[in-house]
Amino acid sequence: MPSPSAPIRVAVPPPYVTSHGAKIARLHMYDWIVLVILVVVDVVLNKIEPFHRFVGSDMLTDLRYPMKDNTVPFWTVPIYGIIGPMIIMTSIYIMRRNVYDLHHAILGLLFSVAITAVLTDAIKDGVGRPRPDFFWRCFPDGVPAYDNFTTGVLCHGKASDIKEGHKSFPSGHTSCK
Repeated sequence: MPSPSAPIRVAVPPPYVTSHGAKIARLHMYDWIVLVILVVVDVVLNKIEPFHRFVGSDMLTDLRYPMKDNTVPFWTVPIYGIIGPMIIMTSIYIMRRNVYDLHHAILGLLFSVAITAVLTDAIKDGVGRPRPDFFWRCFPDGVPAYDNFTTGVLCHGKASDIKEGHKSFPSGHTSCK
């Protein structure tokens, strides 16, 4: 029991994240390195050219949907998939003050998003399935051109649109990319 003459210290506690959070992050340095490698692999997978599956003139009837903007804007996906869960984790951290749980929750969230992105992009690049609006990506002026011998399409649209036109499956929005 403290003596009655000892002063009572009333102060704001030190910030918990800086207490031993850096030590926990150092202990899991290899996990963070692997996470960075996964992000680099995903960037490379987005830069490489996907497999160009054969698309013939008779196949374009199913690929003539109009080219429209996404129903769900792409910028909302990270908000729902990363920022929202991080806000929830941080609020739980504020109540429980357990930096170990916060670190592992954030690391696990980022790992799951990175692995999902790598797998989704690898499948998209390998499969090369045309998007439903492939006709308008391939022929933006609406004038189709086909090879006389194979009846394969001879695209004259922007290269980036044609590249994205071969990345239909699986859905990046659905897999939280």
